[in-house]
Amino acid sequence: MTRVAGPDGGAADGRDTRSRLLTAAEELFADRGSDAVSLREIGRAAGARNVIAAQYWFTDRDGLVQALLDRHAPEVEQHRHRLLDEFAAGPHAHAVVGGPDADDAVHELAAALVEPLAAKLDQGAAGAGYLRTVADLLTRPVPSMAPLALDQPGGSIGRWRELLEPLLEPEAVELHRRFLTVRFVAVEMAQRARAGRDDHRLFVSQLVDAAAGLLGSRVSARTRELRAERRGSS
Repeated sequence: MTRVAGPDGGAADGRDTRSRLLTAAEELFADRGSDAVSLREIGRAAGARNVIAAQYWFTDRDGLVQALLDRHAPEVEQHRHRLLDEFAAGPHAHAVVGGPDADDAVHELAAALVEPLAAKLDQGAAGAGYLRTVADLLTRPVPSMAPLALDQPGGSIGRWRELLEPLLEPEAVELHRRFLTVRFVAVEMAQRARAGRDDHRLFVSQLVDAAAGLLGSRVSARTRELRAERRGSS
């Protein structure tokens, strides 16, 4: 439901307040992380006249964080779907684990994971705040899946996971290799955003290589043994 007015005034003023709150959150999250900033701090940084402005517009911290993710999601989703479309129409679309073109296929899908996030590195505090928030959510003791939008039909990460599955050993799928890679990439992106660099080409290329290596690495005999041991004791 659209808010018709906010605590700072009418509808137009309220929409501006909401936008300023999100911008302030991006800047503060980029600097300190999404879990270290209060809603009141965000309201003050946004210049809201009412200290409860953030609560009014977003209800609570989770609502604000989701709104921040939603602000960036369309661009990220469109970019990743375009890369996945190119993969699906390309020469490696039917590659399978162990096949002659499996490594190339995994590398292409690793790029589809990394590059849409890497575009945020060139968007200043807004992009940095988004990347830091994604990393914060995925590295919680109980990770939040909100950045992955797996519950949304047609989401790019869900599609990416499906395209990647034939290229992974079944044990790697069961051991959550895809999520491990997503989290690794998110943390590296957040760290890079804080570094204040301008040219990200080498970083992005190396990160794609590293993500592809993580996705495509074989499950060792020791890991298989420990996995079987755990399954036998459960």
